[in-house]
Amino acid sequence: MIDIEKLGNPIDISIPLNFNGPQPNAYGVEPATSRPCEAGDLVGDTRLGGSVNFERYAFIPHCNGTHTECVGHITHERISVLDCLKDVFVPARLISVEPEGQGADLVISTNLLKKPGVQSPATASGSYALVVRTLPNDDSKLTRQYGEDNISPYFTTGAMQFIVECGFKHLLVDLPSIDRLFDEGKLSNHRIFWNVEPGSFETLTHTRRYSTITELIYVPNEVEDGKYLLNLQIAPFAADASPSRPILFKVN
Repeated sequence: MIDIEKLGNPIDISIPLNFNGPQPNAYGVEPATSRPCEAGDLVGDTRLGGSVNFERYAFIPHCNGTHTECVGHITHERISVLDCLKDVFVPARLISVEPEGQGADLVISTNLLKKPGVQSPATASGSYALVVRTLPNDDSKLTRQYGEDNISPYFTTGAMQFIVECGFKHLLVDLPSIDRLFDEGKLSNHRIFWNVEPGSFETLTHTRRYSTITELIYVPNEVEDGKYLLNLQIAPFAADASPSRPILFKVN
């Protein structure tokens, strides 16, 4: 049983999705937008004479903000994140890393991940979550545009294998992708994390079906590295990804 009185104040590490306003974007896709719905003589905007506001929202979860995805992101089988995320409260470890240069790229290597609480298997059941904050860190991440002119850091395949070996079931990052943004569609790290063969679109017996990846989070600088309890909230979308709201509680 969780003793709420022993938890710190909730820390929201999601990026609010500001429809029609400044927002993060990956791959240069269409920004998230909203517009009033119309039904006969009804207009879904009180400013335009409507009795209520009701709007149509258009967005791409993978690119327009904080989102949680499942193995269905890379399989022919339509697997839903709603069916894969079974954990409500998860012990989590927050670490900060400063990506290192590798040619023209910035990468997160295995050595950078070897922080207290990360160097051994998390739990026998593999129920821990790893939250990775990259440095330097500032609120420009709330509206950053990730495209060919703004390549973001990514994990090496060795680092991703290390994360899996440590038993982390859920991975949360402040990046648009755990892979290199433009990697010819290989998504090597996604396949390592979920245990899907390179180049394959099929699950295996030992595919990590109940593991999730959350991208485009933002962890403010005042939030200290260490142990937390994670409440990973998603919308009930029957899809491979959903907008999400990860909440951290400091364990006192």
